[in-house]
Amino acid sequence: MKNTPFTAKHIALGAKMAPFAGYNMPISYTGINDEHQAVRTNAGVFDVSHMGEFILKGENALDLIQRVTTNDASKLTAGKAQYSSLPNNEGGLVDDLLVYCIEENKVYMLVVNASNIEKDWNWISQFNTQQVEMHNISDKTCLLAIQGPNATSILQPLTDVDIVNLKYYTFAKGVFAGVPNVIISATGYTGSGGIEIYFEDTDGAADKIWDAIFAAGGPKGLKPIGLGARDTLRLEMGFCLYGNDIDDRTSPMEAGLGWITKFTKDFPSRAIFEKQKAEGAQQKLVGFEMLDKGIARHDYEIKDAQGNVIGRVTSGTQSPSLGKAIGLGYVKTPFAALDSEIFIAVRDKALKAKVVKVPFLG
Repeated sequence: MKNTPFTAKHIALGAKMAPFAGYNMPISYTGINDEHQAVRTNAGVFDVSHMGEFILKGENALDLIQRVTTNDASKLTAGKAQYSSLPNNEGGLVDDLLVYCIEENKVYMLVVNASNIEKDWNWISQFNTQQVEMHNISDKTCLLAIQGPNATSILQPLTDVDIVNLKYYTFAKGVFAGVPNVIISATGYTGSGGIEIYFEDTDGAADKIWDAIFAAGGPKGLKPIGLGARDTLRLEMGFCLYGNDIDDRTSPMEAGLGWITKFTKDFPSRAIFEKQKAEGAQQKLVGFEMLDKGIARHDYEIKDAQGNVIGRVTSGTQSPSLGKAIGLGYVKTPFAALDSEIFIAVRDKALKAKVVKVPFLG
């Protein structure tokens, strides 16, 4: 199992640790609900250094990105980021990812899911027919997500970059806590605002940055947050988790990701996705809330009133913000309309639920 540069910090703080994507990661410190509320109402720090980062360089870098992703990266100018996906040839997804434009038409950073680093690298490499310089910098890149409504005001004294006014999905490179060359990005996976910072752990940078963040934020209630609350926070926003809500068998059209699928260029499975857009997908990812008492879990069957299987649950939890059980799942398209009554098979019972608007937090 791999460690991140912050693993010793998590253990010293009493975190409950568990394996995740080959890394020893903190699941929770003081409890998922407590950590969740800290991020929704104040600020919290996530160690997400297990994520993957690739640098693509050269005059054909943009062309390569355009050929392997569904979104239109030609719209990116330096300092802008974009959510996108890597489609396979069978109408599914290799992964979802972020594309960062560091230098227009020349230098880009792709941020991919931890469990897919090798798979994504191999997939993109197959398309690299024009000698684009590719660097897998995953192992030497630290990534901290500082999220919540007060995150940027707490951290502003640590940098000259105007992070309080950094627009969503833009980024800047600067000095942070005395460490140079830090990418500070107004992105995140919580829906509560904040930033993510990327840096190399040289000359004790990881310790320096972690300690500075907590020296500035500790007195203001900033807390370390584990992967447990990361999951409940993203689920309340309806953000997809690869391996749960999207995978190599689900399409962007089915997953409600048509907005990151641009048919102005060619990419794998384009014809399949275009057909689904024109004719309508057979199944759709929907949000639902439980009406009967119970929590839906990954892979539970979803049924209609007659007991016919119409889909499956992809994610489910008790929402700390709403105080009710919520979930995401694929259902046959006729059952995807808002307020549709569905039933979740929990052990030998069929628990009533209804399709609701996503994000769950209005």
